Amino acid sequence: MDSNAQSLKAFLGQTGRVALVEVAATKGSTPREAGAFMLVSASAIFGTIGGGQLEYMATDKARQMLSPREGEMAAKRPEGDATEGTAKARSTARATPPGGSAATLPSRGRGAGIEVDEVCARLDVPLGPEIGQCCGGRVEVLIRLIDASLEQQLIAKAESEEAHLPHAYLFGGGHVGQALAASLALLPIHVVVVETRSEALEGMPETVETRLTPMPEAAVREAPAGSAFAILTHDHALDFLIVAEALKRDDSAYVGMIGSKTKKATFRNWFLKSAEGSEAQFGRLISPIGGNAVKDKRPPVIAALAAAEIMTALVSHAAEAPSSASADKAMAG
Repeated sequence: MDSNAQSLKAFLGQTGRVALVEVAATKGSTPREAGAFMLVSASAIFGTIGGGQLEYMATDKARQMLSPREGEMAAKRPEGDATEGTAKARSTARATPPGGSAATLPSRGRGAGIEVDEVCARLDVPLGPEIGQCCGGRVEVLIRLIDASLEQQLIAKAESEEAHLPHAYLFGGGHVGQALAASLALLPIHVVVVETRSEALEGMPETVETRLTPMPEAAVREAPAGSAFAILTHDHALDFLIVAEALKRDDSAYVGMIGSKTKKATFRNWFLKSAEGSEAQFGRLISPIGGNAVKDKRPPVIAALAAAEIMTALVSHAAEAPSSASADKAMAG
């Protein structure tokens, strides 16, 4: 299973000299929050600070700093303190977008201050007509050339955040399960697909954890607090067993079951009479997953709606939990 931390390591190890572009501070409406970052090499980018003209300006300045022609840059990564012993100077932002020219966009870059030294730059950018964006806020961006110490800090932070990601368990790797796994794999979530059939786990996204087991309900009991459970197996009886386990946990963020009104009613009858469940527990069940506002049963559509539903539940649960501050930090990126 690949991870964001592994992708970060691969980028840092294969792209030569790299600059870290980080949102240091924000004011008003901005595309990303403070702490959001991206990495820029001479030919590639990892991550994003929100796109648009702001990101173009930051990428352009980062690549100027990476170029040997910019000051007395060495061919190797810098060592030690990024700002020690350097003189700062003011310059004007070069902010012409790809394919454009300063003549066609004469106002772009005005009002954007840039403070630069050999291995560090600080951009103070208004997100208004000055640069061709209409967010209305202001962003301070810090650009640093990455040395060995900063590289290790980035990797350690990525591994720590990954260890605290919220978990989403998908039970069933059928058509909807495959589509939902693909949708959730794009989000800051640790996705686990649990199946009793080995062939149903084939073709899952590389960032998704897969578990083959004859007792999928055991995964519910082992899941960390605050997990989301989406149940969509090939067997209604198995669905009922897994859902019952999930509903009896009072620390889950989401419990959803694929199916119809009839299936939900049948489950309720069984849950209350045979599984020793309560009405309060049953009331936490989301079924059908993804809601019924959109009358489209194609797997990718159901998956998109369910992914949004699950992500919303995870964020809400993290905000309500006692450790919400650390959980929210782990979900940012």
